[in-house]
Amino acid sequence: MFTGIIESTGIVEKIVRNESNIDFILSCGFTHELKIDQSLAHNGCCLTVVEISGDQYKVTAINETLEKTNLGKWELGTEVNLERCLKFDGRLDGHMVQGHVDKTGTVESIKNLDGSFFITIKYDETDELVTVPQGSITVNGISLTVAESGSGSFSVAIIPYTWEFTNMKTLKIGDTVNLEFDIIGKYVSKLMKINAVH
Repeated sequence: MFTGIIESTGIVEKIVRNESNIDFILSCGFTHELKIDQSLAHNGCCLTVVEISGDQYKVTAINETLEKTNLGKWELGTEVNLERCLKFDGRLDGHMVQGHVDKTGTVESIKNLDGSFFITIKYDETDELVTVPQGSITVNGISLTVAESGSGSFSVAIIPYTWEFTNMKTLKIGDTVNLEFDIIGKYVSKLMKINAVH
């Protein structure tokens, strides 16, 4: 379980194909604090640390993960948002995030609003995966508030701190981002669909 509050960013140092899977070697500022078998969200996708060597660590993405996320588009030097799993000994910022990417979206526009940024993302809408204004959405692992919600698209406003501290600043129009929709919204949508049938 995560919160969508990014701790740091990491850099992809090496990419090794292993049959249908990919091993990613990354470096980050807290590698020395990591442990084997620890869960770590990468752009919102929960991966398990399988090896640690110096200031670098390894995670493996299986084919299913590669098909559902933007991890398959990573290159050497790609900056990745990182968050370690939730500790229940402090305040819960952000919102409840599972680290299970629902689908990817595409950056449709980026507007610089004199310091803050307004980003619109489009995605293939389904009955279960919807957004609402002022609801929660996770984009590349970042807990954000939906500013505007349309059919198959939504917009978020990014404050300067989030822009600089995460990989948001590297986004370009047409880029693919990982999306995890609000878990409460998904349950409500599912229940409404079941009740409509009965």
